[in-house]
Amino acid sequence: MPTNINAQNAHLLPGLFKERSDVNRAYLMELKTENLLQNFYLEACIRTDRDITEMHQGWESPTCQLRGHFLGHWLSAAAMLVAQNNDRELKAKLDIIIDELERCQKLNGGRWIGSVPEKYFERLEKNEYIWSPQYTLHKTLLGLYHSAMYAKNDKALVILSNAADWYLDWTADMEKKNPHAVYSGEEGGMLEVWAGLYQLTNDKRYLTLAERYSHPSIFKKLEDNGDPLSNCHANASIPWAHGAAKMYEITGDEKWLRRVKLFWNCAVNEREAFCTGGQNSGEFWIPPHKLGMFIGERTQEFCTVYNMVRLGDYLFRFTGDSKYLDYIEKNLYNGFLAQQNKFTGMPAYFLPMKSGSTKKWGSKTHDFWCCHGTTVQAHTIYPELCWYEDNDRNRLFVAQYINSEYKRSENVTVSQSVDMKYYNDGATFDEHDDSRMNRWYIKLTVRAKKPEKFTLSLRVPEWVKGEPVVSVNGENVNTAAENGFIDIDRTWENDTVNIYFPSALTVSTLPDMPQLTAFSEGPVVLAGLCEKDCGIYMDNDAPDSAITYVTEHTYSTFPWQQSVYRTINQPENFDLIPVYDVTDEKYTVYFTKKKLS
Repeated sequence: MPTNINAQNAHLLPGLFKERSDVNRAYLMELKTENLLQNFYLEACIRTDRDITEMHQGWESPTCQLRGHFLGHWLSAAAMLVAQNNDRELKAKLDIIIDELERCQKLNGGRWIGSVPEKYFERLEKNEYIWSPQYTLHKTLLGLYHSAMYAKNDKALVILSNAADWYLDWTADMEKKNPHAVYSGEEGGMLEVWAGLYQLTNDKRYLTLAERYSHPSIFKKLEDNGDPLSNCHANASIPWAHGAAKMYEITGDEKWLRRVKLFWNCAVNEREAFCTGGQNSGEFWIPPHKLGMFIGERTQEFCTVYNMVRLGDYLFRFTGDSKYLDYIEKNLYNGFLAQQNKFTGMPAYFLPMKSGSTKKWGSKTHDFWCCHGTTVQAHTIYPELCWYEDNDRNRLFVAQYINSEYKRSENVTVSQSVDMKYYNDGATFDEHDDSRMNRWYIKLTVRAKKPEKFTLSLRVPEWVKGEPVVSVNGENVNTAAENGFIDIDRTWENDTVNIYFPSALTVSTLPDMPQLTAFSEGPVVLAGLCEKDCGIYMDNDAPDSAITYVTEHTYSTFPWQQSVYRTINQPENFDLIPVYDVTDEKYTVYFTKKKLS
């Protein structure tokens, strides 16, 4: 079965995804260390002379009950970039933060590592309302876990070990007084982090904690063929599936894999998604067959996009089924990229599906929504989603076509990039230019110090129309796909693989409003730059009768403008661009179909 690669062995190369990752990295560095730590300092009674107007606000305000959650996201994101890029600046900042967290823990008695008071957990015991303290603590624990795993910070493990003692005492006490308290306060992520720490350290205290968080009601409802998701909080449920996946990974017990698959079936197979991949309104799962009813300005919460991509990654590794990679790809373009401001790196909490909407971006220091945290993490995981290994079969999967490089071993390095001719302002005529203008021309380069035999498995995306074209060193190879992959089994040395995936325009509708239609090019959803749904005249659902491709040369991400269209045969014509390129423009995704006479 596929396995994750070592994060230290892969990194992005220049291109669309690296641009977005670089904006994200700059933001991580921009935030002041003392502001990231502000709520931990307050909880540890460390005096600060700064005015409150200089501090982080929104969900990080000292008056917010979720205060401190963002630092955990920051640690997770920074740790991943440290691993991928040997980023010494981020590593120094991360190490200072963890030193300060150790200081705070000591001042709080040696075990508590919360940015909120311990008495918040007393409210859970009394069944009194408090806003998600387990969610807040989980982010800190997960950030420390990633700091140990990816950034090799051993002090993070010491802090976690001390925190585990606190949790062991609290959960044991709650088993006697109020078992429900353990399963309250948005606790879903705890199962995964405790199981992951057991996997990392082999310390059975963590397994004990995982077992104490392993009996939520959602699993029984899924096993009884119920629907525990519809109209329920989406991002509070997905972490339970992550936890089940991690438990399967460490125990091999099939019941955990069955639960993960049941969750996916309920979340994805038995309910439709918007063309972008999103499946929720507000923060809640939309019931099956009712997407149209919920079209509005609060569709597709980003946290759910990020966490479902993570679940897809688990399931691909457990099954080898390429459908999970197709799901991930759609959500990368129309969620990860679409809900990040390409100039500032700021998140859009929701991706509105209502016609004439605009994206509402967060601010750098005055919002810090949950989606703010998952956004900074999302743009650090691209390399891990591109490449997977199957060591039992000596097989390397190319899972996502994103410019990147993977050092497979001391002997073999593989890279991939869009295969276009790039010019600069001084470009002159090139008689060898083959005028490739499409992003789905891809070049893979295999470099081996000495010849080595292995299988290179190329995912054939579900959106491909017609036969892919694949060649090795100029010679075409068999493109018959097995289980969604073209396998090239050969001895590699210094070789070039050229790939072309033919794409096409497609339309999609909604189950309860089939009169609405949206356009996509390959995995990329198109957004019309118009202030209302003015209707689209189209001949028998043929998109070519309504829109036509337009391009021009650019000195930007791609040398030729990608996935831009203009309407034809309409009373008023307008442009359509990738939804991920929309920043502040008013846009429309779904149009009312009208018959072209």
